[in-house]
Amino acid sequence: MEIRMMKRYSKRLLTYIYLLMKSIPLVFTMQQLSYSTDKIPILINKPPDDLNKVMNKSIYKKALWGLRVVDLDTGNVLLNLNSSTQFYIGSVRKIFSVGELLNERGADYQSVTTVHYDGVLHNGNLNGNLVLVASGDLTMGGRTLPDGHVAITEYDHNEANSLGNAIITQTNLLAGYQNLAKQVYKSGIRSISGDIVIDDRLFEPFNFRGEFDVTPIFINDDVVDIVILPSLINENANVSWLPHSSAFTVINQLLTVNPHEKYNLELESKLPTCIGKPGCSGIIKGHLPINFIPPLTHSYPLVQTFRITKPSNYARTIFIEALQEAGINVSSIDKTKENPKKLLKSTNLYNKNNKIAALKSLPLGEHVKYILKVSYNIGADTSLVLYGLTKGARSMIESLNVEKKILDKKYGISPSEYHFIDGSGGGETKATNTAIIKWLTIMSKRPVFNIFYNSLPILAVDGSLGSINNFQSDPSLSGATGRVHAKTGTYVWGNESGMLVKGRSLAGYIISKKNHRLAFALVVNNIPIQSLEDLFAVAQDQGIIASILWRDY
Repeated sequence: MEIRMMKRYSKRLLTYIYLLMKSIPLVFTMQQLSYSTDKIPILINKPPDDLNKVMNKSIYKKALWGLRVVDLDTGNVLLNLNSSTQFYIGSVRKIFSVGELLNERGADYQSVTTVHYDGVLHNGNLNGNLVLVASGDLTMGGRTLPDGHVAITEYDHNEANSLGNAIITQTNLLAGYQNLAKQVYKSGIRSISGDIVIDDRLFEPFNFRGEFDVTPIFINDDVVDIVILPSLINENANVSWLPHSSAFTVINQLLTVNPHEKYNLELESKLPTCIGKPGCSGIIKGHLPINFIPPLTHSYPLVQTFRITKPSNYARTIFIEALQEAGINVSSIDKTKENPKKLLKSTNLYNKNNKIAALKSLPLGEHVKYILKVSYNIGADTSLVLYGLTKGARSMIESLNVEKKILDKKYGISPSEYHFIDGSGGGETKATNTAIIKWLTIMSKRPVFNIFYNSLPILAVDGSLGSINNFQSDPSLSGATGRVHAKTGTYVWGNESGMLVKGRSLAGYIISKKNHRLAFALVVNNIPIQSLEDLFAVAQDQGIIASILWRDY
């Protein structure tokens, strides 16, 4: 998801945007369905009247629609409109970046984060450095459920600030780091007289939307969760933060106030630059009315986040604290400072001969599910770079170039059919519906397809399509529940005069009422939004359109 605002919108407005985003389903058109120049047979069917009733609403007067639907078993193109036009597609881009890595590595692939000693071990003391070598593990055990699956909540914390609230997972955020520390203890190390270093050289850091540089070390999705509860009037609200670490603390200046006062909450600064320095902290301040009802969940706790802008510095502190908790004396080591990368040696020197701890990531299929269900932007960007690594690329730009060549030469998707700037679908990301359908068709024939298919949001069931269910009131459409698996995408721009939906898209698969396996790509650009009610109307309209496709094709 990407929302660009020229001024700060209210939390309530952004909450409504999120609920709209929880749909981002399908778009159709009032325009005449056109013949395609493709050699694949085309079946031109008149859109059903029920569909036209939705499409002819005045809100869509200025919009440009695109639609392509293909029967995967016959290859027939069932519906075709503006399929060669490049549209803003937002996070639908993720089906490429994440799908490419899944194809290359397989669903069972697990990266391994390792710990090595660099020095002399004597009588339990390491006279030298301990090096944690990052592997690009997105969750580091921090989202692992007891059954081994990834934990996902209805409202993910990665969007907590823009949407006003979130639900955090009930898992041990530090599990991976604690696991590694215990292994270090079991190896016989009882004290360290050197230093602790995070080796984050797996790939070149890339900038994430002007917020910070992403590296291959992660903890809690690179955010600190702020958990807020009201207290007594005229007293500070109850505020805690996770992970709880000396790497970053929170100063609480948020006051619980009378019911009639206005809700106001500020984080200072959301992008703290002090991580890696002693006493690094952020401030939460403002007024929390005693009767305030948190958005999205309509119940407490209220969740906000600070960005971990220097992941290697933060992870280093977390690891040192985990080592201390495991019983290792690290008292001579400065816990909060810049990660001392200058102490690192050549990467090939960190090998099995000095490895003393290892942490396997969740299977890649679990990370794919997490990224696609909640539209985790950093995860998708990292997936593209990890894919690039398999081809010898080490940066975002190099990975984009590798992807471009492979899509063209191997899969027949020309660079003229899309414009990708990252792995997640930020900003000016565009693609044609023809390109999207080609990729969906390719994925449908791959060994990893079932994992990919089940990782997509499901209409009226989960992920970013979970809350779209108005279509269920029509008995002829209610059977579409659970039969549409598709990735959503949105690009919204706004200023003082209003909001413009520059791009909304949905692409994926439908198992129709007639038991046909369909691949579809639907996109709409340029919808002026005049009210919050419009946002909800579009969201539910799209759900109805999706169910009509299920019923009639």
